[in-house]
Amino acid sequence: MKKLTITTIAIALSSLCFAQSRITIEECYGKARENYPLIKQLGLVEKTKDYNIDNVSKGYLPQLMFSSKATYQSDVTKIPIDLSAIGIQGVNIPQLSKDQYGITLDLNQTIWDGGAIKSQKNIIRSSSEVEKNNIEVSLYSINERINQIYFGILLADAQILQNKLLKEFLDNSYSQVSSYVKNGIANQADLDAIKVDMIKADQNNVEFLTTKNTYITMLSKLIGTEISLDTEFVKPLPVIPSDKGVLNRPEMSLYDAQVLKYKSEYSNINAGLYPKLSLFATGGYGKPGLDMFENKFSPYYIAGIKLNWNIGNFYSLKSQRRLIRNNIDMVENQRELFLFNTDIDKTQKELAIDKYMDQIKYDDEIIRLKTSIRKASEAKIANGTISGTDLMRDINSEHAAIQTKILHEIQLLLAIYDFKYVMNDF
Repeated sequence: MKKLTITTIAIALSSLCFAQSRITIEECYGKARENYPLIKQLGLVEKTKDYNIDNVSKGYLPQLMFSSKATYQSDVTKIPIDLSAIGIQGVNIPQLSKDQYGITLDLNQTIWDGGAIKSQKNIIRSSSEVEKNNIEVSLYSINERINQIYFGILLADAQILQNKLLKEFLDNSYSQVSSYVKNGIANQADLDAIKVDMIKADQNNVEFLTTKNTYITMLSKLIGTEISLDTEFVKPLPVIPSDKGVLNRPEMSLYDAQVLKYKSEYSNINAGLYPKLSLFATGGYGKPGLDMFENKFSPYYIAGIKLNWNIGNFYSLKSQRRLIRNNIDMVENQRELFLFNTDIDKTQKELAIDKYMDQIKYDDEIIRLKTSIRKASEAKIANGTISGTDLMRDINSEHAAIQTKILHEIQLLLAIYDFKYVMNDF
């Protein structure tokens, strides 16, 4: 396997196209939403709604139906009268042919449908709102992924910077101890102890750069913009959000849309209870026509008004309404469950914010004390009273304290933005 070096990583990172020199987490939210393939479905849902409403509206237009038939019957209607038996001679009663033909064009014009078409339009609109809000919920969840990646980059940046400072400090310590070795105050083992930590610092730098590269690659794919290693990731201010805000999550709009959809089905059920009134006309040409005694091809027409009333819809009225009520209750239960879980998440994020704020209060004092200990160790090694290993223990202890503070600061920011995500308070 090819050995991974700092130079290799730097070259790989610099090969990324430089898109911009500065970026904020808010810009990442917007770009990720625009780049996410699901965003296209919002436009498709809107188009589908328009097409469906247009199709339903055509129910008001005259409905035409063309039909034709040709039949052969084994028997036809006959008049069972023998005219010769009553003294009438030379008169034949016409008889229908067994082969019959017909072509018809039927026209039906709705006058009143009991509100069926209007209720169907409302159902289409409300169903479309449910679909769009479902998409918005999915799009919103991207923000949480952005939080994890963006603050991962900020942490890696802070670790790289601190590691750079450590390397500079170790270089200075190595130079000082080298002079102590020459003067007989320290020995080669003391110098080797520092060298080991210098190598570890180089090793840590590779790890931090690799981590940052991974996060940058992931973020680039999410927002659809190439990001280089030179891009500045703006660190947000740790502004503690208010816990008195109104929950404005897209899930709430989704539940509202679902309830509205079920309520719109009430009007559709009611429309099915009313009679339907329409005009109709039928024009035809066939053998026989309307006059069954004329066994020849002839045109004809029929026109009138028609009333249809499906009384059977009353049979299932109560059960249908109960089903809709049950569906609404299920949505309200989902809303209640969501609010319950969200309140738990909110409390958890608030406790996390408080925890990291308390920890940061102690970090500075811990760093101050460890710095004092390290300086004392530097004086002792200069006097030859401690070894290089003891000095490096104190240097590493100070460095670990600084890294802990860095971690706590990023964790605090992440907790704040996780709280904002829970409340949709960006």
